[in-house]
Amino acid sequence: MGLNSTPNAERIHIGIFGKRNAGKSSIINAITGQNLAIVSDVSGTTTDPVSKAMELLPLGPVLIIDTPGLDDEGELGRLRVQKSYQVLNKTDIAVLVVDGPSGISGEDRAIMARIRAKQIPLVTVMNKADQMQQIPEPAEPNQIWVSALTGYHVFELKELIAKQYKVKDEKLRIVGDILQPSDIAVLVVPIDKAAPKGRLILPQQQTIRDILEADAIAVVCKEYELRDTLASLSRKPKIVITDSQVFAKVSADTPKDILLTSFSILMARYKGDLETLVSGVTALDHLQDGDRVLISEGCTHHRQCDDIGTVKIPRWIRDYTGCDPVFETTSGVEFPDDLNRYAMIVHCGGCTLSEREMKYRIACAKDAGVPITNYGVLIAFIQGILKRSVQAFPSVAMCLEEDD
Repeated sequence: MGLNSTPNAERIHIGIFGKRNAGKSSIINAITGQNLAIVSDVSGTTTDPVSKAMELLPLGPVLIIDTPGLDDEGELGRLRVQKSYQVLNKTDIAVLVVDGPSGISGEDRAIMARIRAKQIPLVTVMNKADQMQQIPEPAEPNQIWVSALTGYHVFELKELIAKQYKVKDEKLRIVGDILQPSDIAVLVVPIDKAAPKGRLILPQQQTIRDILEADAIAVVCKEYELRDTLASLSRKPKIVITDSQVFAKVSADTPKDILLTSFSILMARYKGDLETLVSGVTALDHLQDGDRVLISEGCTHHRQCDDIGTVKIPRWIRDYTGCDPVFETTSGVEFPDDLNRYAMIVHCGGCTLSEREMKYRIACAKDAGVPITNYGVLIAFIQGILKRSVQAFPSVAMCLEEDD
């Protein structure tokens, strides 16, 4: 992925929901002007959520997610419906496609209630207007009659969808808000067998872009080059940002008068709730043998022999606590509905998740009374450098001092 490509996590997520054969795929093809989704007269053509990144005017970069039918049947159908509901956790705008001549069904009303409970903007599309002798007036706000077949009201539908999006707070930055023009930020980027061939991982790309947009200077080095890099600079850098796995070495090599943090901590602040994650890490001090710890990752990737989520973090937790918890792992869109059985949740930085989904997961943990933290915060805490790693963010640092 190039630096100029909009990451999926930063795109507006548009979830398309509805019963089988309501015309979801036809609506997607109509509003995009492309044959992105398979159209068939056979019910249940879409069996799993399918995502497509594209430009959709007047919104811009979007991720359109086509979901299985809400009325799918049988045990497999029930699992497909569950996947459709899971898509809500990452949805910025929900589009419910209804078979207009048949009217709004019980399944439609059930997901409408869930959408509204999650405070997701909703557009209800009464499809197949071409089959109506007389097209009724919309029965509620943000309802529109459309014909994917003839193109009736497709332009108006696109405009209605665009009106639902609330522009993200431009003040929310990864690191640019603590940098002044010409400030130097040093990024420590280990290159190991887990690093993608020929490119940087997403948080590193996004951080570099944010530094440049702040008119600051990004200097990138490997962990064993940091001392020489700092010595070679004619001016002291404002901040050093490191991969969490080399936190201890980077902390030792970075003078105390230079701010230090990690990519994971920056991502937690950018799209999550850093104060909650910092508070949650103290649950480590209360873990006991047999406690269940959920380790959750937002992406799916090939596991290396010394994988951070399944190998390193469990090992570090056991070494720090001296106890033997039971570890469970999830990845991708999978996130348990019932969190009550866990004593603690450790999440990745969430770089591939949307802000809505990351905040949803944190909110679920808070509702269940389960402490939640993330990789970077946990590693800094275990290595005794958490206070230093959040000094750049006074409100979070103040919370730690109050806890003491």
